[in-house]
Amino acid sequence: MENQIALVTGSGRRLGRRIAIALAEYGFDIVINYNESKTAASRTVREIRKLGRRCIAVKADVTKVSQVRKLMRETVKTFGKLDVLVNNAAIFPPPIELRRITETLWDTVIDTNLKSSFLCAQEASSYMIKRKAGKIINIASLGAYQTWPKHIPYCVSKAGIVMLTKVLAKALAPHITVNAVAPGTIIIPNEESNSISHPPIERIPLKKYGMPSDITDMVVFLALSSKYITGQVIKVDGGATVS
Repeated sequence: MENQIALVTGSGRRLGRRIAIALAEYGFDIVINYNESKTAASRTVREIRKLGRRCIAVKADVTKVSQVRKLMRETVKTFGKLDVLVNNAAIFPPPIELRRITETLWDTVIDTNLKSSFLCAQEASSYMIKRKAGKIINIASLGAYQTWPKHIPYCVSKAGIVMLTKVLAKALAPHITVNAVAPGTIIIPNEESNSISHPPIERIPLKKYGMPSDITDMVVFLALSSKYITGQVIKVDGGATVS
């Protein structure tokens, strides 16, 4: 394929790292974005370069418009263009009761999970529009559809991602596609936190939790193969939301 460039936000570690590596394995040159995980981001860059792909890491707080603009400028300065943006940066705070949710916590979750995706899409699309080509892939969550009363800010932020995906798809058509992937319970080997509890496996029709490859396969498909899909949120959840 023509040399293509992908930027993955929050890709120094965990799922973002897996997405970046998967795209590199399929021939993309990669921009790793990180904010605090410099050491992890450097490891990811080295791993991708071993695959024979070009890769840089750019530090940027994607909740700040000035830093988002710097991130996009650095991407285009280095590679000349941006073909795919994956809005992955997000946080999932520990469970908390409604009355204990502070304004600071609310703002932090909404800014990190929703505002950042808007800012990155807004800035990236300005470059994509000039070339009349590009793909934006947002990472949503089942929390956008299910009611998790101890994760209210998170659920609201991911519900916002679902609507953001749909309105951006219309706003940026016909040359730019915008879709989202909504992961179910994904187990990331050697990176699981003991503070996170998972739903009983019996509630999942396929009777198993997902692996990172279940998500990365879908992201790669949307990045490479989908030409007539836009405004869609694809649930990768083993059937957990089937009613």
